[in-house]
Amino acid sequence: MNRSEMLRVESYLRRKFGNNSISLKEQKDGSCEVQLGEEFIGVVYRDDEDEDVSYDFHMAILDIDLDEGTDIPLPD
Repeated sequence: MNRSEMLRVESYLRRKFGNNSISLKEQKDGSCEVQLGEEFIGVVYRDDEDEDVSYDFHMAILDIDLDEGTDIPLPD
């Protein structure tokens, strides 16, 4: 992913999530780390295998980071 693409994806993520503290940090393998402030939250990969170019955002959520969810109603 080149610098221009990185800035476009960063701008898109900021608009989509309504948060200007999202930033992308280029990695040696061509991917970008996605950070929320100082916290690492995921990775963006460029996919150009088909005729169209797309950008895949991968975010893992650890079980220990989730709230207990006691006040969240569960569907029947």
